[in-house]
Amino acid sequence: MSGHLYDLGIIGNCAFNALIDKKASIKWLCWPKYDSSFVFGSLLDENKGGSFDILPSEGEFETDQYYLKNTNVLKTRFTTSTGSFQVTDFAPRFENFERFFKPLMLIRKLEPLAGNPRIRVSCKPKGEYGSLEPNVKMGSNHLRYIGLEDNLRLTTDISHYLINESREFVLSQTRYLVLTYGIPLEGPLETTVETFLQKTTQYWRNWVKSCSIGNIWQEEVIRSALTLKMHQFEDTGAIIASCTTSLPEHPGSTRNWDYRYCWMRDSYYTLKAFYQIGHFHELEQYSTYIENLKPDENGLYGPVYSLLGDQNFDEEILDLEGYLGNKPVRIGNQAREHVQNDVYGQILVSITPLYTDQRFTTRSLSRGKRLIMSLLKAIEKTMDEPDAGLWELRNSSQRHCYTFLFHWAGTKAAIKIAKTRKDNDMLEYAEKLNVMASAQIERCYKSDINAYAQCIETSNLDAAQLQLITMGYLDPNEKRTHKHLEAIEKELKTPEGLLYRYKHQDDFGLPQSTFLICSYWYAEALAVVGRVDDAIEQMENLLQYQNHLGLLSEDVDAKTGSQWGNFPQTYSHVGLMNAAFKISNKLDKPEFL
Repeated sequence: MSGHLYDLGIIGNCAFNALIDKKASIKWLCWPKYDSSFVFGSLLDENKGGSFDILPSEGEFETDQYYLKNTNVLKTRFTTSTGSFQVTDFAPRFENFERFFKPLMLIRKLEPLAGNPRIRVSCKPKGEYGSLEPNVKMGSNHLRYIGLEDNLRLTTDISHYLINESREFVLSQTRYLVLTYGIPLEGPLETTVETFLQKTTQYWRNWVKSCSIGNIWQEEVIRSALTLKMHQFEDTGAIIASCTTSLPEHPGSTRNWDYRYCWMRDSYYTLKAFYQIGHFHELEQYSTYIENLKPDENGLYGPVYSLLGDQNFDEEILDLEGYLGNKPVRIGNQAREHVQNDVYGQILVSITPLYTDQRFTTRSLSRGKRLIMSLLKAIEKTMDEPDAGLWELRNSSQRHCYTFLFHWAGTKAAIKIAKTRKDNDMLEYAEKLNVMASAQIERCYKSDINAYAQCIETSNLDAAQLQLITMGYLDPNEKRTHKHLEAIEKELKTPEGLLYRYKHQDDFGLPQSTFLICSYWYAEALAVVGRVDDAIEQMENLLQYQNHLGLLSEDVDAKTGSQWGNFPQTYSHVGLMNAAFKISNKLDKPEFL
């Protein structure tokens, strides 16, 4: 492999995320929300994107980057000709006054380790996606950046002049940098930072200790879980697909999308992963978010909403260079206009534990029945309606097998709720719809290819149909199931063990990169049908496509192994966690002990 292009780490606190490269440069940070303009966005434009850099002043250097174990605290160690030093980056998060303290505050701690390292610190934020350069004012112990939407302040014990003019100095003692948006740091610098670091470290480690995970791939599952946690906007419960926009699926593809919004589909997968590791707080928050969404006049929902639950994010193209020159750079997402009918089943499956799991004691069915019944009515209304599908086709609509699968799964979830809560009306209605959904799935079976196709209208194969196996629609012991899996293997699997979503032409031509979650669906399906050794081999193979910190992109170039697409991608980390969970469960059974 040629190596990973995304040599980036992520820090965050469920209010914001930042991406930091192996040279401790802040490449991406949006404030005040995930979907706001970037403050630092050199990931998409080196000139207009702004920068927050800490670098040796001259000469060659080496770096080593890692997370403090079981945390989202990132450390970057520099070795230079004059000495070595370390940068610790984190976003404070811990319990305080019976709630979570998660300020818009990025903290950087600089420590000399050996010798007399000479460094430069530069902080050049931007506003309005690079079109606004704030004025800089110097306070007694801070720099203020004037002209942005709110107050941006850098509080530090490093000379303000040295930072503002990017001048070199000897790092002879530990120094601190606290960048805040809105409310500035109140309190002593050193003791506040050290206290916040200790409390944040302990918070993440306690969170990890409460995860229920198997005995294999623990480190990878933990890193994925920590990454997913940072993608829920705690203020409303919304879960974003990724914290970036316009990182291309493949060079020159123009498949550059803004993923900083809450898709019903992506949220379902993320919540499933949280539920399987025994974390329920995220589901309860998300259910509140769902309850506050407003359907349209026909009682139907869109596929994607903003962090605040609206659809006010028209797709626009910005005048930015793009990642490695890949244009266009988009903000907003046209998918908000799509018909994607799988969303109703996904919402139903996501909220089912609230009404069926005895560990939840505060949720009454009377509170949720109106929502559940409205979702079932939406399934009935869209049962034979063409839609854009999970891959969000922009110029065509078809009757997708994946949509019918979630009609089936959603009605099955409603059946479970109705039986648990003894609601006969709901049970009868859900059972009727479940039979209808099964019939629609069967219309997608093509005897000429011995497999379930992408949709009723064609015989094209789609890796999403692996979930007919992983979600329990197909019996793992039946010949038809194995034939279906083999057909997908033959058509969509690369020699490197990666899977394409599909290989037929779409709105933007032929897909050129493989889609990581499909490769994990494949590993999961192998485990379900009893090919556990093959599943383990597939998982071990997929580990090489992580970056140096265990983070995953959306797409991978099968030939080079390079990462593409928005990053880090919740889909991919969910795929890893769910496949590991399924394989671990198989290995725990007596025949494998």
